[in-house]
Amino acid sequence: MAAATRILIADDHPLIRGALRQAVEGAVAGCAVVECGDLGELSRALDEDSDADLVMLDLAMPGVRGFSGLMYLRAQHPGVPVVVVSANEDRGVMRRCIDFGACGFIPKTTEIEAMRGAIRAVLGGKTWTPADVDFTTPADRGTIDTVRRLSSLTPQQVRVLMMLSEGLLNKQIAWELSVSEATVKAHVSAILQKLGVESRTQAVIAAAKIEAGQWRGGDGATA
Repeated sequence: MAAATRILIADDHPLIRGALRQAVEGAVAGCAVVECGDLGELSRALDEDSDADLVMLDLAMPGVRGFSGLMYLRAQHPGVPVVVVSANEDRGVMRRCIDFGACGFIPKTTEIEAMRGAIRAVLGGKTWTPADVDFTTPADRGTIDTVRRLSSLTPQQVRVLMMLSEGLLNKQIAWELSVSEATVKAHVSAILQKLGVESRTQAVIAAAKIEAGQWRGGDGATA
């Protein structure tokens, strides 16, 4: 079984990828490890073989801004478990990652043996975060609603939303995605409807919270 385990490591720093590979190979003997330096490489690797057992995802690398990469992966490949491995140790961010569908959150400062235990736990179907992350207090209604709305975006809509936040016009987004401007307009309309906002500006505010990786409950997408 171990020989069939396939784990993808997505981080733009080769030294970090090397350290994570060492942790993975120590956790699961004989596993196959694929290293990806950005979201594009990760997406192509999953498109070629979507039967990965685990993706280890950094929150900050090319193509990923805050929660956007996690949202994209959960929408595009909902059957592939994702654990976030990040230098961001904000407990609120850790909880939001779980809210957005991550199976775990491993700080990069985690000792290697603890990291191996976390990897084995996630592969075993459990959710892993540092022990002091508080899941006992239920999320407020605004948080639940915002997570639900953002999680309803399709992979293409996530990409369009991120491009809107960069200030790109519809025709520029159309060129980047190789689609018609009418298709982009349809995506924008769907995004506004799903987020419950009335303007591109309000959608961009929501995107900024996603990108920052610091979005918290109580100030939803309509703020």
